[in-house]
Amino acid sequence: MDNEHPVADAPASASRDPSTWPAWAKPSSNRMVDVGWLLETDQARFVWGEPRRIVRSDPPPAHAKAVSYCPAVVDHEGRMFDIPCPIDLKLGFRKDKEGKATLVNLDGDQSSIRNKTLNSMVSLVGQKEWRHPERPILQLITPYIFLSDEPVYMTQLPPMTHYRPDPWPGQLIAGRLPIHIWPRRMMWAFEWYEPGKPLVLRRGEPWFHVRFETHDPSRPVRMFEAELTPDLKEYLEGIRGVANYVDRTYSLFKVAEERRPATLLKRKARGAAAEQVTPDLR
Repeated sequence: MDNEHPVADAPASASRDPSTWPAWAKPSSNRMVDVGWLLETDQARFVWGEPRRIVRSDPPPAHAKAVSYCPAVVDHEGRMFDIPCPIDLKLGFRKDKEGKATLVNLDGDQSSIRNKTLNSMVSLVGQKEWRHPERPILQLITPYIFLSDEPVYMTQLPPMTHYRPDPWPGQLIAGRLPIHIWPRRMMWAFEWYEPGKPLVLRRGEPWFHVRFETHDPSRPVRMFEAELTPDLKEYLEGIRGVANYVDRTYSLFKVAEERRPATLLKRKARGAAAEQVTPDLR
């Protein structure tokens, strides 16, 4: 069984015996896995949409064997959540006379977002940190934080269920992290494969997907808005900015586990009516 369930799912500082794990690290006996989301910002909160479970709007299937009835497809798509794009943006990549890489708001004076605000959200990663010398990487800071009080890994994915007639000129850089011990602000990172073409973002369109993994993958996920409690705020401060000090932030998981309060997830008062639950096909 150890080969089937690697110790990576357990606390980094724990033994292989689950009975010795702290309470927050043990799988819950509840039927559903609770995951919270919140916006860590005090400005323009209304432009950031709530995560929404992916629900297709296709016409009713005309055949009993239609793809829409396939359990594997239903389970896969039903377990992903979509985060909508917050802004309209047409971004270009340029190099000045000295060869310095820059980003250009191609909408100019007609842009719905001010350049000052855009500059505070978007940054171009230094060329030495690109994965390929001809593929720029940009990051857009988001205020989204996801967390859980039991072992849950979250994967950030491209919006694969959304078809674009004008595809992005590159790829979203996906990532995976344990949101029970490392609930950090999400980044939208983009690798520009064709920097000669503009990157066009449209407010309200699917921007990225998230999917959650638990000890029992058959358990449905219940997502709701969480409260930024004093304990959670202090814990987030311990995570913030660590990449500026160490190369591999995962090496700090043990420290995070030792300093983690027993409870971080608290449902926001108004979030009760807004919970979303993935399908239970058991």
